Amino acid sequence: MKKVALHNLGCKVNAYEMEAMQQLLAESGYEIVPFGSAADIYIINTCTVTNMADRKSRQMLHRARKKNPEAVIVAAGCYAQEKGEDADGCIDIIVGNNRKKDIVDILDRYEKENGGNLFDERLDIGRVRDYEELKLARTAEHTRAYIKIQDGCNQFCSYCIIPYTRGRVRSRRPESVIEEVKRLAGNGYKEVVLTGIHLSSYGADFEKAYSLFSLIQDVHKVDGIERIRLGSLEPGIITEEFAEKLSALPKICPHFHLSLQSGCDRTLRRMNRRYSAKEYEEKCSLLRKYFHEPALTTDIIVGFPGETEEEFEESKRFVDRMDFYETHIFKYSRREGTRAADMEEQVPEEVKNERSAVLIAMGKDKQEAYERKLIGTVKEVLIEEIEETEEGIFGIGHTKEYVRIRQKSERNQLNQIVNAEIESHLQIIH
Repeated sequence: MKKVALHNLGCKVNAYEMEAMQQLLAESGYEIVPFGSAADIYIINTCTVTNMADRKSRQMLHRARKKNPEAVIVAAGCYAQEKGEDADGCIDIIVGNNRKKDIVDILDRYEKENGGNLFDERLDIGRVRDYEELKLARTAEHTRAYIKIQDGCNQFCSYCIIPYTRGRVRSRRPESVIEEVKRLAGNGYKEVVLTGIHLSSYGADFEKAYSLFSLIQDVHKVDGIERIRLGSLEPGIITEEFAEKLSALPKICPHFHLSLQSGCDRTLRRMNRRYSAKEYEEKCSLLRKYFHEPALTTDIIVGFPGETEEEFEESKRFVDRMDFYETHIFKYSRREGTRAADMEEQVPEEVKNERSAVLIAMGKDKQEAYERKLIGTVKEVLIEEIEETEEGIFGIGHTKEYVRIRQKSERNQLNQIVNAEIESHLQIIH
């Protein structure tokens, strides 16, 4: 029995795909071992969203080779898809995006046919139109399951390499999603998170009209699932009708991640983001109109090419006014092959560092302010961990807003939804 060790880098979609590959391998008789162990095969599911992600991907490939020089080293995912044979000299097999479902067959063929040459198992991802069917019955998390429902992106933001590594929008068939949700519910999962590369475009490639909201409605009907959480959304999907109808579904978590990237219209135009700061603000207002104190989170890029001090200050003022629960700050990373990489007026690294520090500090203040509002309220918490101490049993889990709470209990309430009275900021952990 061959031993396989897997390691994932990057987003929740990558994590889903890695777990699906692991499940396929286990079902085919491979023994799954921890990545730090000696193994016959190492599979690294790579990421290329930033230069740092590229570097981490290479580091993990080399770590695997060092662990066992005789092992088969497999590079899967976006970095492998983009770089191909230039990814790294220590790779034996490249598994491109939309080929992960074939991992067992690829390994079998490599064992039979390998002549010491690199196995390049990639497709021309820009021409792929079929969604890659991967399935899960269980996930690494025991109470919450991330479900991939969509792949690819048609937006082509000027800084982003992902459309070139993931291809065009491809949506998973609704019946496949519902089948998986039912299977996970049957295995005890209480919460599902619908995720994708460009989640808002789900259904855009179907001949028959069927949208993300249509899918949410169908998932909402599944017995056993008590919470539905959504991955990152684009502002354009938030309309009055969408927000109102969504708020009428009691299983929906009032936790919405809307990517902003900049609060300055000039910067947004250079990014090709297709909305203005004012339009973005209107979308947030709609969510706050139909949901009580929703947790709104976002991404911001600092130091985008041409971002002047004036533009940064404009973006900063906008972020300050929006009062996000969490603000994820990224320093612009130059990605070869994107339009932004060739733009003039690249911002010096030290300026990016300064701007990043300013927004990170602001984000922490906003997060604390949001959490202070919770003191004195009672929130439903899905217990995901149990901590037994001399002081007693504590359950740790998340509210619907995705605030992490530590609650004393008289018994083990793992995977149960309990009412937690938030008496102190000390109950909120990060």
